[in-house]
Amino acid sequence: MVNRLLDLPPLDLLRSLVAVGRRMSITLAAQDMCVTQSALSRQIQALEATLGYRVLVRGHRSIEFTAEGRRLFRHADAMLEQLGEVVASLRPDHGHARQAVTISASIGVTALWILPRLSAFQQAAPQIDVRVAASNRFVDLEREQVDLSLRYCRPQDAPEGALRLFDEALVPVAHPALAVAAIEDAAQLRLQVLLEFDDVSRPWLQWPAWLRGAGAGRVKPKGVLRFNQYDQVVQAALAGQGVALGRLELVRPLLEQGKLALASTLPATASDYAYWLIARSALSADGGVVRDWIRQEAARGKARARPRVR
Repeated sequence: MVNRLLDLPPLDLLRSLVAVGRRMSITLAAQDMCVTQSALSRQIQALEATLGYRVLVRGHRSIEFTAEGRRLFRHADAMLEQLGEVVASLRPDHGHARQAVTISASIGVTALWILPRLSAFQQAAPQIDVRVAASNRFVDLEREQVDLSLRYCRPQDAPEGALRLFDEALVPVAHPALAVAAIEDAAQLRLQVLLEFDDVSRPWLQWPAWLRGAGAGRVKPKGVLRFNQYDQVVQAALAGQGVALGRLELVRPLLEQGKLALASTLPATASDYAYWLIARSALSADGGVVRDWIRQEAARGKARARPRVR
């Protein structure tokens, strides 16, 4: 029995397989697991390395189980479901379902700011259930029963009582392998692909406005790739596909980890927009803990050294 237990793959890897199998999408499964898409992909790769065979066949925009993966998923899914029921039945508060604290934020803020920090919060406060609702629209907290909302707007548009978490600042960023030191330099700009956030309602987040401010508005880059979600822009930068305009507080961890590098010698570009925390009027005790955690994370980011702002 001991040897068979040692031969089993880690539970976390099986959980990742079940999450992907239930959705048949790594993107959606990553959202369910509150991890990044790349982190979940690495979990599946680690499972395959442990098992010695592939469990998924990856297509251009789809995934399928191998025969071995399908069989493993069916058994793992059933066993983890049973295990979950047993664990739930043994909790002291069994029969009294805990109310999750719901956080609403834009898709980009969710992927780049909330999710990378959420695992540490869950470890520090495992008794609190959190539900993350990613949406680019402003939600009515009271009507939609959302506890906390992180929103991006100007001061005059922030609702009464909103807490200013951090300001907006833009810095060009790229994968270190591209070795872009000054994208504002005409010679470098002509050799690079620019990764564009394709949202005409926010021109200050787009390259033409930044390049004009840098005095390089008339220089044509090698090419432009456009994305309708900001987290896609950052993922493309991480993949080395070009240079992105980084929203400093959203890409700061990636800069500190060396996954991205500054691609300009100019100071960061300031904006009159900022990121705000909004709480519903009747916030639960658990909601208060999550609110304080968000405030602490924002304060920790502001306390770190940052590029000069122009």
